Amino acid sequence: MTILHLSTGLNVGGAEMMLLKLLSRMDASRFRNVVVSLIDVGEVGRRIKDLGVPVHSLGMRRGRPTLFAMIRLVRILRAERPSVVQSWMYHADLLALVAGKIARVPRVVWNLRCSDIVQHDPSRMTTWTIAASAKLSAYPDAVIVNSEAGRIFHLARGYRPRRWEMIPNGFDLQRFAPSSAARDSIRKELGLPPEAILIGLLARYHPMKDHDSFLRAAISLRKSHPTVHFVLAGRDVLTGNRELTKVLAGEGQDNFHFLGERKDVHDLMASLDILTSSSAYGEGFSNSIGEAMACGIPCVVTDVGDSRLILGDGGEVIPPRQPAALESAWTKILGMDAHERRELGEKGRARMNLEYSLDRITQKYENLYANL
Repeated sequence: MTILHLSTGLNVGGAEMMLLKLLSRMDASRFRNVVVSLIDVGEVGRRIKDLGVPVHSLGMRRGRPTLFAMIRLVRILRAERPSVVQSWMYHADLLALVAGKIARVPRVVWNLRCSDIVQHDPSRMTTWTIAASAKLSAYPDAVIVNSEAGRIFHLARGYRPRRWEMIPNGFDLQRFAPSSAARDSIRKELGLPPEAILIGLLARYHPMKDHDSFLRAAISLRKSHPTVHFVLAGRDVLTGNRELTKVLAGEGQDNFHFLGERKDVHDLMASLDILTSSSAYGEGFSNSIGEAMACGIPCVVTDVGDSRLILGDGGEVIPPRQPAALESAWTKILGMDAHERRELGEKGRARMNLEYSLDRITQKYENLYANL
């Protein structure tokens, strides 16, 4: 059974990484996968190729669909003859539906990966795409959401699919696991002593992630905890990013480490004492929360998307855009002794194992494809 996955792009992001993880675990004796990106292949696309999965690029410019891209997609669909075309993200959803019908693909499945993005990203293309998708949402054979918040949001925007499927993100509990070696290695890399406390935010630079609130809370926390260090990593999270670092103007920056995009996220996660998700909006299911919990790391998360549901009793939940609340939550966890913090992390890892293991989530996708 061939599944063709159509993604808006294949650079590092939550949806793209979930696609990569899914392809790494699907049963090759039952499913053959093919991937098509609307734009370039990107870092995740190259990693998918390394799995032995064919990857194509339609060569579109972001946000600018073309007739040539549609024709090429139809040709790929006719050549690959998939049983299912599975789209990932809004722009891919529309093209998958149209091209899938033209190429007579038996089944089309959409995958919605965010919650209230439109309210905060009111670009014409995004607004138009979601409005058009809502009107056409009864035509796909199924619509997957990775969060309950995402389902509620899309219902409010007019989505009325014939079938909803709730499939959250899954996590590799062998790759993301507690590691004293990673803890020591990252501190050595940063030139810090083994006992240094690290609070992390691992997210690409985007207004949705609200790095501003994280940094303002960190500046304030440093007054009462001057030895705590703050680790920030993700695409464009670099000292050369003026918008990011202007918050620190006039402040000493020795406690702040901007690491950019990393390939050793599993080690970076396992090195932290507290993981923070400071997102202000738009999150459906945060990968960074799940990865940290899998590593046994306590989390402080904003009450956005399904973050509260994911976390359970593995940390603290605060309102978005409130640096003072973030500082207070950090202070509460830092005030625990080592045993209490470890127990908090163990609860999080147990929750990941029970509800969100990659094998469990992969099986949900496989069952959906097989039973359409």
